[in-house]
Amino acid sequence: MSDKNKLETVKRMLAELWQILKKPSAKYSLGTLLSVGIIAGIIFWGGFNTAMEMTNNETFCISCHEMRENVYVEYKNTIHYNNRSGVRATCPDCHVPKEWHWKVLRKIKATNELFHKAMGTIDTPAKFETKRLELAQHVWQAMKDTDSRECRNCHDYESMDYARQGRRAVHNHTKGFDAKKTCIDCHKGIAHRLPEMYKEDPSAAFPPVSE
Repeated sequence: MSDKNKLETVKRMLAELWQILKKPSAKYSLGTLLSVGIIAGIIFWGGFNTAMEMTNNETFCISCHEMRENVYVEYKNTIHYNNRSGVRATCPDCHVPKEWHWKVLRKIKATNELFHKAMGTIDTPAKFETKRLELAQHVWQAMKDTDSRECRNCHDYESMDYARQGRRAVHNHTKGFDAKKTCIDCHKGIAHRLPEMYKEDPSAAFPPVSE
């Protein structure tokens, strides 16, 4: 069969397929097809969101030993885990956006973590410590890029009562807000231990920007 005949055959097949899609089924009514489509869409959407929520809780986050034996242990000794008011901020509260489109984007990016899980990049405490500064830099930069969006889900600037804050907190918050700083600029070690290299050189907080 010549190339011309092959092209004509493909065109004819596509035309026939389009005609089938344009017309209601001879066996089923248009209403039936629409109803089935709507139900299938609801089931798919419900299943998708259920899967999203299953991967959006603390139990899932610490299901791998890399997190459970390192940063989770540190987090349990912070005010975000245990405090006088009994309000706990879990892993997804700080690391996963609440807005749906940003949440999906974050989940897509998280596939990179699955790759490193399979490669064993940080599967021992020693490997994790070697990578700690690099991992922290990625999180700090992401939070800085979003103006600490996840922090502000709970800590709203406009809701702060300065009269109930300590003198040092009032001074630093006022100074920081005036300088257009965001939460992560000052609160890097609030939930996890700071990397040793950062303690020695705070300028290592954010990776250098490439020209």
